[in-house]
Amino acid sequence: MNLLVITNNLHNASFRQRIKLHLPALRDTGLDCEVACLPRSGLARRRLFRRAAEFDGVVLHKKPLNPCDAFFLRRHSSQIAYDFDDAVMYNPKMPDRDNGRRFRAFRRTVRLADLVIAGNDYLAELARTHNTNVSVVPTGLDTQAYREQVRPESDGKIRLVWIGGRATLPFLQQISPALEQVGARFPNAVLRIICNTFFDLEHMPVEQRPWSLQGQLPDLVSADIGLAPLPNNRYTRGKCGFKILQYAAAGLPVVASPVGINTDYVQDGVTGLHATDMSDWIERIEQLLEDRQLREQMGRAGQNTIQQFDLGAVGQQLVRTVDENLRGPG
Repeated sequence: MNLLVITNNLHNASFRQRIKLHLPALRDTGLDCEVACLPRSGLARRRLFRRAAEFDGVVLHKKPLNPCDAFFLRRHSSQIAYDFDDAVMYNPKMPDRDNGRRFRAFRRTVRLADLVIAGNDYLAELARTHNTNVSVVPTGLDTQAYREQVRPESDGKIRLVWIGGRATLPFLQQISPALEQVGARFPNAVLRIICNTFFDLEHMPVEQRPWSLQGQLPDLVSADIGLAPLPNNRYTRGKCGFKILQYAAAGLPVVASPVGINTDYVQDGVTGLHATDMSDWIERIEQLLEDRQLREQMGRAGQNTIQQFDLGAVGQQLVRTVDENLRGPG
């Protein structure tokens, strides 16, 4: 069976972790995939959609379609799977304001699909309003790659770490008042930001670590406490918690906002701590700063729970989902 995989960004983390890493597993089971980037021009997109007729099915990654694109893709495709891992129907800058264009594009894309693959239960429920054939496949990662990293000897600093992109950095900035208070009380506390943009704090040193595919692993493993702040709104409840999986794979305890999947991925008091308001953030971070044994205990517990999200396990789940729904006549 041959599949055409269409995405609008070949380089973002979502495509890399949800599709690209699993291409070998798909091919090993006879699901050969050709990856194509969605062109900018309408004419080029039509040419791409016509090529869909040469394949047994199409996997569309994340991008909701406008009416013209949806018509031509459906017209030339025998079967379509739509994979998404964000609340694409909401505007992240104004999540509580209904956006008709975004919602219609999402509804249109979900309705035309023969199979919808959602990154978590929250997204799956939103999709089931418009399509009955919805499966949940979480985002996976190579846990062994984290275990192979050698943790350097302590230099006396305790590093809080946050990893993410420019769009979500404001979520970390929102807890700056808590970080400032913690920094004023704990001179050995350091904030490490793994990103491509940064900010400074007055009372806590900030280590700026530009994100890279290979560099992120040692930067995480050599830290001590993972941070996962999130505001609570319709958009953030659709987040798939990938940074928490990374922290757990690196053996770090996590302080997280109990929003969406964070509530499940961080077991309060076991693999990390929940923080709802600014005083919570101060108290939870300081609790971990003061107790090395607790940090290590929670870090080990996180590593023990991460195997279900390992690349191999999630890859097999994706293969079964695609194989059972798309193999055979459309």
